[in-house]
Amino acid sequence: METIKQRQIGELVKRHFSLALQEEGGYIYGSTPLVTVTSVKMSPDLSLAKIYLSVYNTENKQAVILEMEAEKTRLRQLLASRLRRQVRRVPEIDFYLDDTLDEMARLQQLFNRLHEENAMGKDSEE
Repeated sequence: METIKQRQIGELVKRHFSLALQEEGGYIYGSTPLVTVTSVKMSPDLSLAKIYLSVYNTENKQAVILEMEAEKTRLRQLLASRLRRQVRRVPEIDFYLDDTLDEMARLQQLFNRLHEENAMGKDSEE
């Protein structure tokens, strides 16, 4: 279970890392992909931030994550310059692909197809 402090620092990292991505993201992964920070989970000792990212507008989402991994030091320095006065130690960062929205869209298409084929059974309203 996450503590209040973990949630607070996680939100702080999320906000400032999002701003850093707006400024420098185009130089790292190009202007075509759209990358958003969906959530940040902090370790109990606040030394590691797991940053979950959604990637849109590209087929190869993992390539964007790998490009960001290659620039991890630079991104952490950008984060450090923003968080310097708010935290004692800037956490290490790890990137994870958040495919929750893709999964929701896939399930919605599946449900729509089942509904069109009347494979979901009778509606309870009729």
